[in-house]
Amino acid sequence: MSMHGGGGGAPGGQTGRFGKPRTRISGADESAQRAENEAAPKIPNLLGRIAELFQPHRGSLVVVVVLVLVGAGLSVIPPLLTERAFDEGLFPPDPANEGATTGPNLQVLVWIVAAMIGIYVVSSLLAVWQTWMTATIGNNVMGALRVRMFTHLQSMELSFFTRTKTGVIQSRLQNDVGGVASVLTNTVSSVLGNTVTVISAFIAMLILNWQLTVVALVLMPFMVFAQRRVGKVRARIAGETQESLSEMTAITQETLSVSGILLSKSFTRQQNEIDRYADENRNQVRLQVRQQMTGQWFFALVGIFMSSIPAIVYLASGLLISNGAADVTAGTIVAFTTVQARLLFPLMALMRVSLDLQTSTALFARIFEYLDLRPTIVDAPDARDAASGAALGRVEFENVTFRYPDATDDTVPTLDGVSFAIEPGQFAAFVGPSGAGKTTVSYLVPRLYEATGGVVRFAGDDVRELRQESLVRNIGIVSQETYLFHASIAENLRYAKPDATDAELEAAARAANIHETIASFPDGYETTVGERGYRLSGGEKQRIAIARVLLKDPPVLVLDEATSALDTISERVVQQALDDAAKGRTTIAIAHRLSTVISADVIFVVVAGRIVERGTHAELVAADGVYATLSRQQEHLPTSPGWR
Repeated sequence: MSMHGGGGGAPGGQTGRFGKPRTRISGADESAQRAENEAAPKIPNLLGRIAELFQPHRGSLVVVVVLVLVGAGLSVIPPLLTERAFDEGLFPPDPANEGATTGPNLQVLVWIVAAMIGIYVVSSLLAVWQTWMTATIGNNVMGALRVRMFTHLQSMELSFFTRTKTGVIQSRLQNDVGGVASVLTNTVSSVLGNTVTVISAFIAMLILNWQLTVVALVLMPFMVFAQRRVGKVRARIAGETQESLSEMTAITQETLSVSGILLSKSFTRQQNEIDRYADENRNQVRLQVRQQMTGQWFFALVGIFMSSIPAIVYLASGLLISNGAADVTAGTIVAFTTVQARLLFPLMALMRVSLDLQTSTALFARIFEYLDLRPTIVDAPDARDAASGAALGRVEFENVTFRYPDATDDTVPTLDGVSFAIEPGQFAAFVGPSGAGKTTVSYLVPRLYEATGGVVRFAGDDVRELRQESLVRNIGIVSQETYLFHASIAENLRYAKPDATDAELEAAARAANIHETIASFPDGYETTVGERGYRLSGGEKQRIAIARVLLKDPPVLVLDEATSALDTISERVVQQALDDAAKGRTTIAIAHRLSTVISADVIFVVVAGRIVERGTHAELVAADGVYATLSRQQEHLPTSPGWR
């Protein structure tokens, strides 16, 4: 179980499991969002590259723009028709008596009402159409971008993943790419639609009465100011609420996982975990109440201002009428207050547009930062497949030097002038102290890393001249940390050969000495192994991994400390499986336990990145050097025959 102090925390002085303070920036806070946007990478020609993403949908985008413009324009027509409905339909003037009105003109009123209803219907249909189109375009772009990034990440070298947190990669794929759809659906259409709505409403207000327009615009900033102040409070509380939810999720993931439950039960700390969860739950309840109440105050303030502005407009209208303003009618007042109400929320939305646009560009910048990463290990333009024949399986290092990518030039290289040759079908072992560079050898053979100097050859060819797919297809790797998917045993085995038959699965399992165990399970090969194979023992997982490699049937087998984490009994069973797997193949074994390599054809002793001894077990013991010293330190050698 990984211990991370509770997985982070929220503002307000919260502390982790061991009392260390935790800080986390809330994405709901505008200032924090701006800071996060500023930290985004700077990408040249960012807007042009964003436009390229939407290039395949340019026809649909034009339709969306037209729909937004038409919909925003139509939204201000009903208030103008409202004026006509009052002044010409409900209370038409009496031509015979100036200043008086006659009864309702039903014919005019019917046409006006029909026109208003028609506009509402058309606007609603256009809104549905627009929503469907923006959602389709945005999600198609998002989907294509997600696959593009996932494909690109698959091409990155191993060192990229060793230096980058998995959570960061997942965030780019899920959060950043997931936000692409909202850029079009929300940001772009909102900016365009609100701009047109505000301009159209302002023009309509001027047409109705310019004096009332001045009164409304003078009062509008107070409304916007109140909304922004209350909105900031809500954003801060929403951020704290989200952080609290994240903390509860972290506690749940830590304590309710198999490893977490096992740990808490082993140390009888269940009550401690319950108390942690209960404390955070109380904090969550408090924040939820605050958030709900802040929302109530917000809507109350909105209601007050929404009611106050029309009331003041009524007062201003009364003053204008008292001073003889003939153009202020009942229809004018009703229509004006209707338009003014439509102006408020689009105007407030536009005041936030700069942050929305900045956030959108930062999102794309982080995506392009990953897409611009270039793999350091790529096929040469004239790369070819590994040659078949007698040389297939020959592995050779010629004066190979290697430093890991994050190492500086003045650091001691991990491998320094390493040279050796392993013939096809030969069993070679690499032994030595921890950190000597043994595992690095196993990385360079399949070109998971690139040698800094010298040449690594496979089947007589420089690995840099071979297609990576062809190289890796001829190499099978069994590592100490076996990785199994949360799927059935059969599915895990078929990862090596998707079209393998049941008979082939059984043959591979028998060769790996695991078939009888699998057959004893109620569901046999359809048994679900659990997350990372947790339902299986270490020896069972390792033998399934061996069966998976055998199904691949590679001419070269790399065994990286394949039994070091197993108990003695499991080690012997797995060792027998490895012994069978190694027959007829070139086998490179990275070993910590010398007992597993005593029958190797050749043993290379690696110290500080150099091969200091080489020979058979008997020769090296007789030489009384480093290998003999390591042998004596391991107390005794078992009587098992080793790999073969």
